[in-house]
Amino acid sequence: EVDETVAAGAAPQQARKWWTGEIARIANTQNAEPAALITPTDVAAIVALVDSGALTDRLARQVVEGVIAGEGTPAQVVESRGLQVVSDDGALIEAIDAALAAQPDVLEKIREGKVQAAGAVIGAVMKSMGGKADAARVRELVLERAAQ
Repeated sequence: EVDETVAAGAAPQQARKWWTGEIARIANTQNAEPAALITPTDVAAIVALVDSGALTDRLARQVVEGVIAGEGTPAQVVESRGLQVVSDDGALIEAIDAALAAQPDVLEKIREGKVQAAGAVIGAVMKSMGGKADAARVRELVLERAAQ
């Protein structure tokens, strides 16, 4: 399956990760062969969505589950379950400002140079966005907002 997924356009390391990780886990719980659950083409499509930033790994696991459950192609599962990553800075900044307002002590710590304190705000934003935000982008924006 890995070789066929690579042939369909996925990087070897990513193809291996999905076949030996999430797909193998689901196959074990269903007592089935991984190849009977999902096609290499679908796995390659999921890898491409993660690589493009359209999905996080966590969201991609939900897409794998949806495809295996017969909900359609990866793109159809993303659409029907509303799993797209939120990359709209306006929406992210709104959530960040709310999280910073709720945690003024964390804002002070960040301004004092304790950037690891940003993790609390990032966590709050990820939770409020249902895990659909790009954590790296949220971190950038949190540090920018704190510096203002």
